[in-house]
Amino acid sequence: MIFNQKLHTKLQSDASSIALAAILMQKNEEGEMHPVYYRSRRTNDIESCYSSYDLEALAVIEGVKKFHHYLFGSEYDYDVEHRAGCRMPHADALSRIPYVAAVVTLHEKISQAQERDEDLKAIKQLILTNGQYNDHYMEQGVLYKGDQRQLVVPELMKKEVIKEVHNNGHFAMKKMKEAISKDYFIKNMDRKIEGVITSFIPRVLATRKEGKQEGYLNPIGKEGTPLHTLHLDHIGPLTETRKMYNHILTVVDGFTKFVWLYPTKSTTSAEVISKLQLHQDTFANPVRIITDRGTAFTSGAFKKYCEEEGIQHVTITTGIPRGNGQVERVHRIMIPMLTKLCIEDQSLWYKHVGRVQRAINSTYQRSIDTTPFQLLTGTKMNCKEDVEILNLLLQETIEQYSESRESLRQKARDQIQKIQEENRNTYNKKRKQSSQYEVGDLVTIKRTQFGPGLKLKAKFFGPYKVVKVKRNDRYDVVKLYQDTEGPNSTATSADFMKRWPEEDDCE
Repeated sequence: MIFNQKLHTKLQSDASSIALAAILMQKNEEGEMHPVYYRSRRTNDIESCYSSYDLEALAVIEGVKKFHHYLFGSEYDYDVEHRAGCRMPHADALSRIPYVAAVVTLHEKISQAQERDEDLKAIKQLILTNGQYNDHYMEQGVLYKGDQRQLVVPELMKKEVIKEVHNNGHFAMKKMKEAISKDYFIKNMDRKIEGVITSFIPRVLATRKEGKQEGYLNPIGKEGTPLHTLHLDHIGPLTETRKMYNHILTVVDGFTKFVWLYPTKSTTSAEVISKLQLHQDTFANPVRIITDRGTAFTSGAFKKYCEEEGIQHVTITTGIPRGNGQVERVHRIMIPMLTKLCIEDQSLWYKHVGRVQRAINSTYQRSIDTTPFQLLTGTKMNCKEDVEILNLLLQETIEQYSESRESLRQKARDQIQKIQEENRNTYNKKRKQSSQYEVGDLVTIKRTQFGPGLKLKAKFFGPYKVVKVKRNDRYDVVKLYQDTEGPNSTATSADFMKRWPEEDDCE
């Protein structure tokens, strides 16, 4: 019976020194009480010593806590009514059946399954005929093996036995083997255990991916001209200034690494578009813009702006900041600089943004083997420091500017490719080839955000269906069932995915 908040609800509980039990029941249309949910657990060493009154009260508390979501908010009067165990056999049974009964049941099921296994029946017949067979022997018609008295598990029962042991503690491979070997003999145990635990859905959702992380580094291709690709992102919220500024829109040229910092009063698409139009007045439109999936960049207004201006908009996959690493590196430099410059009054950060931007653009960068300003303009920045020396260098630079500009940019392109190759090799040493998924495959996706109270939550959501295969091991997925946790649809990458287990995976 499924819970219905409109029906009459009853909570029945019982307790013993062995276990606590509670049953949530509801009255159907015929006026009969039917169980909706069961709850039982063993008492611990301290609880088992409680008096009968305390145990009964503890059972009530346990039931109310367990079924809190169904009982909370209901208006009711209650009476405490005592009933003998013979009048409550359902709750009484949950609080009194010892765990040994489950073991006996499993033992009996294995014994019965041995009679249906042709190989084991043949071994039993050999023992009856010859008196022995290797280290197998029989007791009361049940087949055992070895000095440890291991119960021989037939083929049809192997999966169930492994699941039973695994459910008792969710052990890893080594401990699973030890736990099973104490009581059972399973042929080809390693392969069987691996098949079961890799297809066990709670384990797939709750555990992290093991071994080397999947997916090689895929650097974004760089055109040989400045202002072709711009990387955008917001940083904040910062301490609000008197002019109500609380964020910074960071714009980075993918080729020259030149940085523009625009203080903003919000992270709306309207303000982003206004800053890009301001940028457009001097530098025209880029060919491509790369952003994260913030609401400012995924809105209809921003999409319309990019289409009207002929700009290709690329969004990185959620939870994978390396896709927009150009901006992330600038932020790592910018925040400490602003912090030091406005240490006495954090609301004055706005006054120092220009100085920080100038410092970043006039500083040598290894990836381009020059400064961003020089690569963009072909000349060195004229700062107030060392003006005389800079003027001399500036005159020489202007004379050689036309003929050296292309060679300078080619050198920067070669240097970028060299650094990217170094980064690729270093990154890929700790990675392995990504698993490949196809449209229609069922997968789980990694939880990328953990807030308060979520540390014990499942590490993965699922099941999801792959609906689109994208480049660089990226995929679009949609949730298969609406009553499960996780976003309805999203984009993810292979290193954040695991295959959803099928029933036949462990056969």
